[in-house]
Amino acid sequence: MFIGGCHLNECHYITDGNYGALGMVLLCKKIMEHIGVSPERLRLEHLSAGEGIRFAEVVNDFNKKVMELGPLGKGEGIDENALKSRLEVVTNLVPYIRLVERERLRLPEKSEEEYRRFFTSDEFNRVFDETIAEKLAISQIISILREGPLTTGEIAKVLGLTPSEVSRHLNSSSRQRFVRYDQGLKRYALA
Repeated sequence: MFIGGCHLNECHYITDGNYGALGMVLLCKKIMEHIGVSPERLRLEHLSAGEGIRFAEVVNDFNKKVMELGPLGKGEGIDENALKSRLEVVTNLVPYIRLVERERLRLPEKSEEEYRRFFTSDEFNRVFDETIAEKLAISQIISILREGPLTTGEIAKVLGLTPSEVSRHLNSSSRQRFVRYDQGLKRYALA
């Protein structure tokens, strides 16, 4: 959970930091969803210092929600090693994700409504798919190929992607010389 300074619609002075935090939380929720972690595990609330009772209510409500979801990974049906691998890939891409957020996902409009509308729009989904989702998939492929060569179908099964999606990512990774096709093994391996 992330607690900010005040509710966006009730503040007399809303800072860029509040909008930046909202944008990052909405982006993180999309990334969580993309890697199979429930976005309900992240929540943004803006409270003032004088709202102690409300603070306690928010924390208790969030705690209840997380308990309902169950342990991280198990609650989503992801085994521990797969979760660890997915989180490691995201962690390694944080500088890139921040760059994409700063360069492609900042809005000139300053309203909570505009941010929420943008982060659920087709435009956001297109930018996300072209940038962050593409890098996440390639990073996950490289991560699993560290364990040994695999076929397109095996990679697709591990990542929960279609073979055509994996093939597209493998072609991109081959051009960048991250992976290569081993003719003898009839499998992809690290370059």
